[in-house]
Amino acid sequence: MPVIKLKAIAVMLGWMLLALPGLAAPVCVTDDLGAEVCLDQPAKRIATLSPGATELVFAAGAGDKVVAVVNYSDYPEAARKLPLVGNHTRIDLEALLAHKPDLVITWRTGNPPAQMEMLRALGLPMFAIEPRTFEGVSKAIEQLSILAGTEQEGFAEAERFRKGIAKIAEQYRDAEPIPVFYQVWQTPLMTINDDHLIGKVVQLCGGVNVFGDMPRLVPRISAEVVLEADPHAIITGSVEGIEDNQLDRWKSYAGMSAVAKNNLFFVPASPISRPTPRLLEGSRDICQRLDVARDR
Repeated sequence: MPVIKLKAIAVMLGWMLLALPGLAAPVCVTDDLGAEVCLDQPAKRIATLSPGATELVFAAGAGDKVVAVVNYSDYPEAARKLPLVGNHTRIDLEALLAHKPDLVITWRTGNPPAQMEMLRALGLPMFAIEPRTFEGVSKAIEQLSILAGTEQEGFAEAERFRKGIAKIAEQYRDAEPIPVFYQVWQTPLMTINDDHLIGKVVQLCGGVNVFGDMPRLVPRISAEVVLEADPHAIITGSVEGIEDNQLDRWKSYAGMSAVAKNNLFFVPASPISRPTPRLLEGSRDICQRLDVARDR
């Protein structure tokens, strides 16, 4: 029998074997801890242990497979109706196990290590996420879609996000640089460095993060160093981007450039603070605020 024909038969037999129940090839991906995660078959019951993880699973086209979430998993709207198993810093393990997940999506640095070790000891498949780059967001969506068997939807969404970020990058490639202070928290006063995704958004929009070179991802700072840095724009996140009292402390420093130019801005907190496709929305919000600051 000709060699070519033998090869064709071998390939056909291989596909036939994969189609048989229980003989499908395992699906394997590498998570943000560098661990290889393999499933014998695509996940059918997924638990997500951070609001960002919930959004990413829905973005991957696997929202109908999610059986449990944590507090503040409020996007998309369907996530609000899912059973809660605590919050990201304290998981109700009994409630989680009662939902019989075959895949748990964890937050690399946000979930309690001791509880994560307990879940590992129980043998639950776990996939840790914490994208630190725009490409990391797209990659996370693709990997989740592989684990859930929803590659068509997930890869399409990942590419949409890539193209959206690339479009913004092109639009602001030659934008006038503007010094920016992003306030994460009021008390204690906290900001972000350039390794943080919010820092990367500031750079994407042509901003210069005045604390970008600080060693910690989310450093604590003093009001004095903010005054010394003299940002031309101060931005913070709030519910729906509605102005509140978070930036009131700066209004008494009339000599600071951001205050003198009335460049104290609020953006919706969730889109900018979660490593999900809504970063496109969050990026546009910050870019628009910086455009206003440039005009002033």
